[in-house]
Parts: sequence; structure tokens; C-alpha cells
Amino acid sequence: MKVILYTDVKSLGEMGDVKNVANGYARNYLFPHMYAVPYNEQTVAYFESKKEEIEARKAQKRADAASLKDKLEAVLVDLTVPAASNGKLFGSVTAQTVAEYLNKNGFDVERKRIEIPGVSIKSVGNYHCTVHLYEAQTAEVKISVKAQEDASAANKKAEKPAKEEAAAEAPAEEKAE
Repeated sequence: MKVILYTDVKSLGEMGDVKNVANGYARNYLFPHMYAVPYNEQTVAYFESKKEEIEARKAQKRADAASLKDKLEAVLVDLTVPAASNGKLFGSVTAQTVAEYLNKNGFDVERKRIEIPGVSIKSVGNYHCTVHLYEAQTAEVKISVKAQEDASAANKKAEKPAKEEAAAEAPAEEKAE
């Protein structure tokens, strides 16, 4: 079934796009939620009259994406993560971690738009990730992953008292018997 999108639909397209979709998808999802209208003479005429407005929205989105690209490429995502002495992370840095960092610093970027090479980062170092913006525009973001020094020192300190307590309790238990 041929439809014209009335609003932007993430997995399908933008306002004013003509798409071929399954009949059930159109009848059960797009039409009831007012995401699309059937393709016919009246709807084509309506969207032809709104063509300038739609193109202006698309141009604004392109301009916003270009300015966001410049800002993102100037940012260094500096993460401090608990790691072992050999540089291997306890856990990993994922797209969600990068998205949270960017959102805290004033960038509105969805996790799904961030692409980290190899799905996640599992060791200390400098990396790049790609953020998909509007249409084919992408931004390269630099990521610096550093080891959290407190975590390894705290783990060593926590292990020593536990061993000392175990050693101290063992002779006391032997004497009790």
C-alpha cells in the first residue's frame, strides 16, 4: 500500500515521504496513530502545498546537524574507569556510557546513533567513535579511557585485611576445639 508520511517515523522516513508499506502495517499502526495518510489525489495535493514548509524543516535539520557535528568533533570524551594494572577494564565502555557522558555535557545524542568500533572498549587508551547525525552526516568523537587509580589500590587494601582476619580467626578456632 502506498502512503504519505504525515510525521517523521524513525524506522520509515520523514514527513512528506511516499513509501510502500504492508497493508496491515498501514491500517493497524500508521493510520490509527496519524503517522501516515493514504496516497491519493487529495493527499498528494495537500502535501504539494506544504512542500516548501517540509523542505524548510529539512534544511533546518541539516543546519542543526552541521553545527552539532562541529561541536562534537571538538569534544574529548574523557572517561575514568576501574581497571586492572595491565590496563584491562573491569567491565567495558559502551555506546550507552558515551551517550551518558555527552548528555551530561549538554549534547542531545541517542545511544543508538553512537557506533563504537568492536561494539565496546575493554582496555585503557585513546579511541574514536562515530556519531550518526541527520541523513549521511557523521561526526568522529575522540574517547580517552583512563584507569581509575583508587579502585586498584582499594582492592589491594581490601584484600589484605580480609587475609589477615582469616589468618587471625583460624588459630582462634583451633584453640576453641
